[in-house]
Amino acid sequence: MKAEIEVVQPGLFSSIQDLGRFGFQKYGVPHSGVMDRYAMRICNLILGNSQEAAVLEITMQGPQLKFSAPTRICISGADLSPQLNGKAVSLNELIYISEGDVLKFAGRRSGFRAYIGISGGFRTEKLMDSRSWYEGLTEEFRLLKGMKLTYKAEEFSDIETHSSLKIDSEYLAEDEIEVYPGPEFSQLSFTQKNQLFNSLFSTNEDSNRMAVQLKEGLKNELKPIITAPVLPGTVQLTPSGKIIVLMRDCQTTGGYPRILQLSEYGIQVLSQKLPGENLSFQKKDYLEF
Repeated sequence: MKAEIEVVQPGLFSSIQDLGRFGFQKYGVPHSGVMDRYAMRICNLILGNSQEAAVLEITMQGPQLKFSAPTRICISGADLSPQLNGKAVSLNELIYISEGDVLKFAGRRSGFRAYIGISGGFRTEKLMDSRSWYEGLTEEFRLLKGMKLTYKAEEFSDIETHSSLKIDSEYLAEDEIEVYPGPEFSQLSFTQKNQLFNSLFSTNEDSNRMAVQLKEGLKNELKPIITAPVLPGTVQLTPSGKIIVLMRDCQTTGGYPRILQLSEYGIQVLSQKLPGENLSFQKKDYLEF
């Protein structure tokens, strides 16, 4: 039997992602990949997959999925109230799937992005060494109603495992974003630096996988820079004073001053922030003002 997941309802925005594409940025190809690498790794560790195995990234409102063959899955990241055949299932645990089972999500409780891992990983097409979906590059870029996702069917094993995994979910409620100084940080005035680290900011509703825009700005007195490399986590300051945090699907170069750079943990925390939620920047190491 061909093992397929039928997308009964697609949810708000769901896409297949792995760790992303590396080595193609010189051609203008974004990194892409999961927004929250920690949650992805939890899924794959619990399932016994390789850390690169592709997962399904879900944004705020989950899909409804029907499985055609037995397998095992794991759900991590945001708590969107997952249910299997109408009964609640737990996060960060093995979930055994039988033929005809239906997985859906009843509503958000915490976090913004959840991840579904499956035994052996999702088997979508590989392009440039990655299965990550990206609009304009891959044939698909988000789940659509009626879509079919293939996977490897798996008969349940009688072998018991007694290993344990310590999982930290506190970051889902964290509001401090770890940052390092960006290349143009030293050009900021003392007042600007003080404002960056002593102000509350909030995420804009227009934020997405490409970038998170902040509602509050910072007076920009910096000169434009020559187009230079950027990467996920780069914090840019536009001429109008808008603060933009680039995320996994960001462009590879930019012409705005790069005032900060998020740590990997900072990207993880920011990826789980609901639009409108507050955040502050936390200096990762001592920064000279």
